[in-house]
Amino acid sequence: MLTRQHRVSTIDVVRGLAIVIMALDHVRDLMHTTSLAQDPLAFATTTPGLFLTRWVTHFCAPTFVFLAGTSAYLALKSHGDVARAQKFLLRRGLWLMALEVTVIGFGIWFDIQFRTVMLQVIFAIGFGFVALAALLRLPSRVIGGLGLAMVVLHNLLPQVGPAETMGGTFLYSLLFRQGFFPFEVGPAVLVAYPLVPWLGILLLGYGFGEVFKQEAAARRRTLWLTGLLFLVVFAGLRYFNLYGEPSPWAPQSTAVFTFLSFLNVTKYAPSLQFILLFLGLMFVLQALIHLANNAVTGFLATYGRVPLFFYLVHWYVIHTSMLVMVLLQGVKWQDLPFGMLEFGRPKEGVGLELPYVYLFWLCLVLALYPACRRYSRYKTAHPEKKWLSYL
Repeated sequence: MLTRQHRVSTIDVVRGLAIVIMALDHVRDLMHTTSLAQDPLAFATTTPGLFLTRWVTHFCAPTFVFLAGTSAYLALKSHGDVARAQKFLLRRGLWLMALEVTVIGFGIWFDIQFRTVMLQVIFAIGFGFVALAALLRLPSRVIGGLGLAMVVLHNLLPQVGPAETMGGTFLYSLLFRQGFFPFEVGPAVLVAYPLVPWLGILLLGYGFGEVFKQEAAARRRTLWLTGLLFLVVFAGLRYFNLYGEPSPWAPQSTAVFTFLSFLNVTKYAPSLQFILLFLGLMFVLQALIHLANNAVTGFLATYGRVPLFFYLVHWYVIHTSMLVMVLLQGVKWQDLPFGMLEFGRPKEGVGLELPYVYLFWLCLVLALYPACRRYSRYKTAHPEKKWLSYL
């Protein structure tokens, strides 16, 4: 947890931008007319606007995970107590993992029976904190090097792992590849964020934390150079369909779709090319807004200071709104589908068209701003209340 005097403003701004963009994806997931029936990245059925609505939100998860590692580094340097940092990271990590499968899971599915457990970004960050706690006595550059090795090398692993037993397949999926496991006993488990590649991003962020201790001019130069390096390496690997992406780009029916095919890199699990592209964009953005202080950055930083608070609240607001929408569109309560992988809305015949998805998203972000600002101020004013650092 960063104390007020040690916060880096650009981290809060970029994290705030990511949380706001993330909300757009979740509004689309639950409320867009075709979200449950069609893949927004499938060129046979999508439009450029729908594709980009989904694609731009890929920026969020790698940004959150990377900056979680960076914030852990800065927090440690603010007090220098490794044992204290280890204890906090362990508790925080376990807390986040528990939140994912309880409070967040219910907000996503609204299923009191918890027939689906989805392991997403909060679970991955929680696991990353637990792993980082175990590694924390190593030099930051060694930790960053381990993260870099995970990011670069995990695409060498096969898409399908041990298949002798359900347990072996599940463990392989949990660590390396997305998978769905409808166990005979207990809830079905959807591994959306395999742990190892996301841990690599978090450890890489921790190792990069040294950059944010540099003087302003040197920090901005490093951010620019790192961002451009990531983007150039991405472009080279992608253009020649080389290493680091299981889905090669190919010419499409139009030049626009061909360009979108070039950008369409794999998030589940995050390929090397995916990580290079979106972390590269994040570094460039950090450099662009470096030391900026205006109404827009202040607005975004408010969300960036309380991202977990926003994350928890926004799921419940969106899901409740979705149910109201479906009922107003003529579906009876008894006909709402709840259960395994069900949000409680029919897959077809209901929903909002894309312009209204954007309108609802903007209203959601603005409506949650006062609560986020109030909570941020309360949190800053009461550093003695340790439980606030967990929310």
